[in-house]
Amino acid sequence: MDVTARSGATPASPSAADTVVGQADAVSGRADAVVGRVGETSQTLDRGLRLLHLVADASGGLTVTEAANRLGIGRAAVYRLVGPLTGHGMLRRDGDGRLRLGAGLLHLARRAQPLLAEGALPALRRLAEQAGATAHLTVVEGGEGVALAVVEPSWTSFHVAYRAGARHPLDRGAAGRAILAGRAGVAEPVSSSGELQAGAYGVAAPVLGVPGLEASVGVVTLAPLDVDTIGPQVLAAATAITAALT
Repeated sequence: MDVTARSGATPASPSAADTVVGQADAVSGRADAVVGRVGETSQTLDRGLRLLHLVADASGGLTVTEAANRLGIGRAAVYRLVGPLTGHGMLRRDGDGRLRLGAGLLHLARRAQPLLAEGALPALRRLAEQAGATAHLTVVEGGEGVALAVVEPSWTSFHVAYRAGARHPLDRGAAGRAILAGRAGVAEPVSSSGELQAGAYGVAAPVLGVPGLEASVGVVTLAPLDVDTIGPQVLAAATAITAALT
């Protein structure tokens, strides 16, 4: 029996409610697709940043295979990350094909340094006035300590003129040795006498807890420093700088 022929009825038109439900399903599907794309983008960004950190921590660079193993992803996925990162100068391939940091990061670092100095200045001013000595923030750049910001006390007759941008080895002077202590997780003040300049005395402490930053804060003067007195002031400045930069 042909039901359609017998009844002569035409298919029922969709109701308004059916139309609304269909539209809602379509919108939901598009939203799910957008959420999925956002999730994939976030994962890719996270992997790219993790790759930069891995390469930064590898003094001899990384092969694509080593990077894939450490990230827990395939080599093809690493190549997809490396492409845009090298295009923006964040990574480069050396003669052996190993991944190394690119010069593009130096541009970002130079842009960030004034922000670091600005954030540290209030704590440095307090420290310089309290200690009656020249206060400084020292950061690691190219394996050396670099004075990024310097503040001189306003009330002393004589004080050390310490030039911002001055470089020194990390294993000499209170500022550099404080950074090395920070790498070992030691936050205690470090003192020095005549290591960078004859007749100069310094006390410094590492600035800890700021991701991606190796730094110390300290003071330098022409007279011996009482570490029991100056040490807590330097530590307080280091804590204040950490809070200002995080």
